[in-house]
Amino acid sequence: METHTIQVIAHIESDFPTKFGVPRQSGLVPELRARVVFEPAYRNPDALRGIEGFSRLWLIWQFSAAVRDGWSPTVRPPRLGGNERMGVFATRSPFRPNPIGLSCVQLEAVEWDAPDGPALLVSGADLMDGTPIYDVKPYVPYADAFPDARGGFASVRAETVEVDFPPELLTKVPEAQRSALRGVLAQDPRPRYQDDPARVYGMAFGAMDVRFRVAGGKLTVVDIQVKTQ
Repeated sequence: METHTIQVIAHIESDFPTKFGVPRQSGLVPELRARVVFEPAYRNPDALRGIEGFSRLWLIWQFSAAVRDGWSPTVRPPRLGGNERMGVFATRSPFRPNPIGLSCVQLEAVEWDAPDGPALLVSGADLMDGTPIYDVKPYVPYADAFPDARGGFASVRAETVEVDFPPELLTKVPEAQRSALRGVLAQDPRPRYQDDPARVYGMAFGAMDVRFRVAGGKLTVVDIQVKTQ
């Protein structure tokens, strides 16, 4: 079997230390902020010359928390409740022959003078903290956007849930992260096949452990524990 080696050029810094809670697609929670930090060998400002002329970027990355030996020709997409099988190449499942992901993110700024820079500040990313990045490419609207394209079983955007965030718990969340956390919770982070209204779920977000339950289309935050360093 023919093989190739590719280089990790960067890693992402995000508020998701684990997979649970990461949006299922990029752009679903535009309030999320992340940084693309290049490896020392690629921290060359010339490599980013002209990038500020683009509002969006493609990130090509590794499903580093889903690397497996072997692969299956079919998977169970969460969109279909985890009960129906589809061909792996007809899905965006992380469990692929090559665990490679593709995300379109908004470029917010280039941090030219950061100590670990130049780095990219992006929004709407669906990547776990520390995810290896293989490449960064500009999003070209006339070439990359096809509004009339068919979307198969993923044609309709998944519904969101109402979020009940008690004020006394919201005060524990840094103000700069409140909107993003609400957006993440509104996506209903639970596995699609789980629907136990009594179950309390825990999600790591930044320096917080967020606990919630979902019943009747409403997600209620029941506790927030702030981790100490």
